Amino acid sequence: MTLLIFVLSLGAIAVAAGLLGSLVGLGGGIIIVPVLTLLFHIDIRLAIGASLVSVIATSSGAAVTYVRERLTNIRTGMFLEIGTTLGAISGAYLTTKISSNTLFILFAIVLAYSAFMLQRKGLSSDKPLTVSHDKLANQLNLHSSYFDENQHRNITYKVTGTKIGLCLMYIAGLISALLGVGSGSLKVPAMDIAMRMPIKASAATSDFMIGVTATASAGAYFARGQINPLIAAPIAIGVLIGAIIGSRLLNRIAPNSVQVLLVIVLIIVALEMLQRGVQV
Repeated sequence: MTLLIFVLSLGAIAVAAGLLGSLVGLGGGIIIVPVLTLLFHIDIRLAIGASLVSVIATSSGAAVTYVRERLTNIRTGMFLEIGTTLGAISGAYLTTKISSNTLFILFAIVLAYSAFMLQRKGLSSDKPLTVSHDKLANQLNLHSSYFDENQHRNITYKVTGTKIGLCLMYIAGLISALLGVGSGSLKVPAMDIAMRMPIKASAATSDFMIGVTATASAGAYFARGQINPLIAAPIAIGVLIGAIIGSRLLNRIAPNSVQVLLVIVLIIVALEMLQRGVQV
């Protein structure tokens, strides 16, 4: 494979990853890491470094549209970033202490658990919480609303479970730094299940948050020489293009379609990464 074909291949795959990542709030890294390691046989730590760059690009591309369409819950996102940033700093340190096969297996476990939890419950977006007894959520006014173009009505919802959500966001930030997946696979279920936010608002808020989370850990990877510009650059550009396209489609898609798509992606990637982890 020539250098040009290699770069173009990475760019094309990155566009698809960015599109999917912005639709389900995963940041594209959930596709980038398996593709680089399973298809291109790139070291997983270099793949994670490149994925973190793509996560930042995804957040930059999708977040603007989501904020403009008022899908993003900015107050909740900024509050939860406290946990994700602390987790990302911790994960950036721990990644030097963990073996490659452990990273593969950890990747699979996290995704499989997220898929199970989403499949187990009904859509919170179908039954948004109308009353919240969470004192912190009420004091910080974390509740919000958005206009759903698919349902042609305004969706108003209350936020709850702020303490549990903050703890889960620390874990999400930790996983983000360890695996380079943007941790949307944990953030979206955490906001959807624990905090009772609609799935679309969860995905949009996740995209708003993942860039900050990835930036907190990307510096450590760059300092260790684990971000290769030849790999990271075409991926970042492709993911950004895909993210912009995906962000324009999210509010026009039925909520259950987003959830089903998320579950299918998580299961497939979990199986692939588990197989690779066992074989290392």
